[in-house]
Amino acid sequence: MRRKNLQTTALLLTGVVCLVIIMKKNDFESDVTLKSKDTYEMLPQQNDLSGFETLQPLSSHCHRNMSAYNVTGFSTLPNHIQDFLLYKHCRSFPMLLDVPNKCGGPQNSADVFLLLVIKSSPENYDRREVLRKTWAKERLHKGVWIRRVFITGTSKTGFEKHRLNKLLKLENSENQDILQWDFNDSFFNLTLKQIVFLEWMERWCPHVRFLLNGDDDIFANTFNMVEYLQGQKDNDGSKHLFAGHLIQNVGPIRHSSSKYFVPVQIQESERYPPYCGGGGFLLSGFTAKTIYNMSHSIDLLPIDDVYMGMCLEKAGLKPTSHFGVRTAGLHVPTGNVDKFHPCFYREIILVHRFLPHMIFVMWNEIQNPHLQCGNTNSMFKN
Repeated sequence: MRRKNLQTTALLLTGVVCLVIIMKKNDFESDVTLKSKDTYEMLPQQNDLSGFETLQPLSSHCHRNMSAYNVTGFSTLPNHIQDFLLYKHCRSFPMLLDVPNKCGGPQNSADVFLLLVIKSSPENYDRREVLRKTWAKERLHKGVWIRRVFITGTSKTGFEKHRLNKLLKLENSENQDILQWDFNDSFFNLTLKQIVFLEWMERWCPHVRFLLNGDDDIFANTFNMVEYLQGQKDNDGSKHLFAGHLIQNVGPIRHSSSKYFVPVQIQESERYPPYCGGGGFLLSGFTAKTIYNMSHSIDLLPIDDVYMGMCLEKAGLKPTSHFGVRTAGLHVPTGNVDKFHPCFYREIILVHRFLPHMIFVMWNEIQNPHLQCGNTNSMFKN
């Protein structure tokens, strides 16, 4: 009998021990799961540069055009081309971040002589920061005001998208210089980005004199810009001006492997109108309004600089060439010279493709009062 009681007690103790182990195991697994989730939310993920791999709507506010599926050869087109055809009709999206007083209100917007409109993606924080400290710094120069806005959409999904939106919100709280719309920020949505900005400008900055429209990886000499624009004869921004790196006698690229691939399903014509390279160009407030007005009756084309040329052509206006705008980079004719020597950049308007640290260095170098330069201007007279 005593032996039986001992066996019963032993079994009960074993059961209790097993129950404790199971409970501890569950607590441990829950703790690991929570810690793993916290770690995932805290650690930034690497940038996804695949770009066009999957179909994604511009925004939950935009519904696909089902008739696009009936376009000849639709199913054979790359995903990003299908995406464009399905959503190109969508032009109105909610603003996530706004700076309505950037120009001092619509009635005072003529006080802004030069508005720097810089196309940026949410993840390009380092580029925006260096521009704020260098050529895009808001300031009064030669008696006129230079103001700045970055225009962007949204990137990534889920937690990553949330973090990037939070980053932009923090930046805007500190700098008051970000305009963000709720659409997917991608290469093929650059034209959309231009149009929604022009709509914003029409509302909040209708009388701004001149604009620089450019990418966030350009080096620009805003001192030279002001000098050039102030030298415009009889043009205070109320007449046509559209100047940059002029591109003519070209048409759509039909090679599907190209970043600039435009199939016949988007544009049948083999001709593009004259246009200026989208890395950066200067335009008057008058011309910006004209482009916006023309855009209402022209289907979007995914190549934004070409689309600007289409709007100009419809209005009977022409883009012009400026030798100081180098969106294809700066060509230094000799191999024995540092192509990043500040003397080459002191006289230009802008050059495309600069890394952030080089922008910071160059901006300081060109303002060096002891900088001695020879005849570097001749390279811009080609």
